[in-house]
Amino acid sequence: LPRAPRRTPHSRPAPRGAREIRVAAMFAASSATVCVTQGCVLRGRGVTRRGHSSSSKKAPTTTRSSRSLQINAQFSVSKLTSVLAKKTQGDLDRVFKGTSRTREKLSYMDEVLALWRLDDLEDTLDELEETLLSVDFGPATSGKVLDAIREKVEKGEIKTGREVKQGLKDAIVQILESANGGKAGAVPLNFNEKENEPSVVLVVGVNGGGKTTTVGKLSHRFAQESGAKVMLVPGDTFRAAAAEQLATWAERSNGVMAQYTEGMKPGALCYRAVDDAIKAGDVDVVLCDTSGRLHTNCDLMDELVGVKKSIGKAMGGAPHETLLVLDGTTGLNMLNQAREFHAAVQVDGLILTKLDGTARGGAVVSVVDELKIPVKFVGVGEGIDDLQTFEPSSFVDALFPENEE
Repeated sequence: LPRAPRRTPHSRPAPRGAREIRVAAMFAASSATVCVTQGCVLRGRGVTRRGHSSSSKKAPTTTRSSRSLQINAQFSVSKLTSVLAKKTQGDLDRVFKGTSRTREKLSYMDEVLALWRLDDLEDTLDELEETLLSVDFGPATSGKVLDAIREKVEKGEIKTGREVKQGLKDAIVQILESANGGKAGAVPLNFNEKENEPSVVLVVGVNGGGKTTTVGKLSHRFAQESGAKVMLVPGDTFRAAAAEQLATWAERSNGVMAQYTEGMKPGALCYRAVDDAIKAGDVDVVLCDTSGRLHTNCDLMDELVGVKKSIGKAMGGAPHETLLVLDGTTGLNMLNQAREFHAAVQVDGLILTKLDGTARGGAVVSVVDELKIPVKFVGVGEGIDDLQTFEPSSFVDALFPENEE
């Protein structure tokens, strides 16, 4: 009989269970220490390790053999706020670049205002209105902005074209800040103030808006910039490969994936994930992704309401933040989306995505004007660092830059 081929070290079969171990390792979080070098907007308790510090002790494991992220024990909200202010200013160039298409259309205003004459007020305002409408500011919002200009001209507070432009910028900033009680600066996220409990963030929106990518980028910001341990929940149970996409983001952002089973209902999945995070005791933030749904489909919107209720049953007061992702390329269509989602799940903040690929960036001002929901983040590119904290004055400055003389 012929001899069986001789085994070499390279041909040795993998031990039983090795494949499962390799698959689980895909979902494991990195154990590298993350220093607090940048910031995101937080409100409430500081995101810190509960019950232990960043010592040499081994971190507890999750059901997927994920290792806990070691946290910088020097984290503090005050330090984070200080770093955030510097980061927002430093990232102005990103926002400026991301708003180039909208800014290009708005640049016609400079030609109009260069020929400014007080006697031609109404004709000038009509041309300004057409320019605002061209970038989807919307009739109501455009009218409100220009009424403010007209009133200041009649009072003698505005006399030059430069003053008209500044007055227009001030009126837009005032609209954006109205959703924050008139306060200047970035609007903070609502985080859980209770000790030994994670903060839960629910991310919703229509199909193709970039929710899963946004969840991944949020995880990166929280983990890399504030030292939080983040759990990502694949609540998009409808789209093929959505869980795999989120798992990739979890690996890139040093997050951990929630345990899930194929075929689970999104409400049950989110409930179990929040419950597991509470029991684990070391998860700081739970980010719940959801399936994209048309705001006109009542059944799917009712399902989303059920998901939010399930999260509330797992933890009283959760979710602490409900974020609506709006695709910047949809223009004023986002206004109807925002109305329906807000009516269904009470949206706390907006995330405007794909701003770099559209000339319709003015639409978000109409959403804030009507619904008084603040914009909290803006996506200005495809990179993992391209999700920027939204700051009204910086955003408006990017749309209406001062002309160099």
